[in-house]
Amino acid sequence: MSNIHWFPGHMKKATNKINDNIRLVDVVIILLDARAPFSFINDELDRMCTNKLKLIVLSKVDLADKSVLEKQILMLREQYNNVISINNNDVNSKKIICQAITQMGEAKRQKELKKGMKPQPIRAMVIGVPNVGKSSLINRITNKSSTAVANKPALTRGAIWIKVNNEFELLDTPGVLPTSYQNEQKAMNLALLGSIDDNVLPTTEMVIYLINYLKDNYPHSLSARFGIEEISQYEFVMETICKKRGLMRSGNYDFERAETLFLKEFRQGLFGPISLEKNAKF
Repeated sequence: MSNIHWFPGHMKKATNKINDNIRLVDVVIILLDARAPFSFINDELDRMCTNKLKLIVLSKVDLADKSVLEKQILMLREQYNNVISINNNDVNSKKIICQAITQMGEAKRQKELKKGMKPQPIRAMVIGVPNVGKSSLINRITNKSSTAVANKPALTRGAIWIKVNNEFELLDTPGVLPTSYQNEQKAMNLALLGSIDDNVLPTTEMVIYLINYLKDNYPHSLSARFGIEEISQYEFVMETICKKRGLMRSGNYDFERAETLFLKEFRQGLFGPISLEKNAKF
């Protein structure tokens, strides 16, 4: 696999900004993609938040392999006290998150009451890698499109405080990746799920990796979409997709368009529930 190096200048500024703002918050919400949660943990940001209450929120659980995710949640709870999972389309996700934040902030509120102070809103910071869905999560919690949302890494550039209610406030932050990628599999998982710019890693390399992974772990995942009962080699999969979708260029199969479509539909969860860390040991 090619070495992946992608840490744009604005991410360095964003990392510094997050470090500066941590002292202002009571709770840090760490948003992870349930299809590869351990790959989405930014260890550098995690260390910055060592002395803060942490809430792990696993998003897109409907797109993940349930049996794998259940085991991963148990593993995460060995490291973090507070772990919840949400379906992005579930109307109850706001209630689940708000309840968790309120419970985590109860000690702070009781301390303020004992001092005769008026309880202050719990301040929570949302952190995560690019394109993990922070803005979508905040929009759901606040019931409005208060931040820009797009399926593109690093769209949200500035830090924005958002008042949810009288109970707590949220600080949105730009998506930040680690400065280096010590684990190539983690880096590939981030790229496959769209958190690393598609121009960084050759698309063909990403597609070949994904085909081999699906072949070993989810051999029937392409049956409903493309009629591929048993996943074979790269050329066979691409040719089949070209035939099914009419992807031709000058009388030849257009593998480039087939690769783009393949990655897009995978990211949308159209191959069925899949976890990219099924047998991973990080």
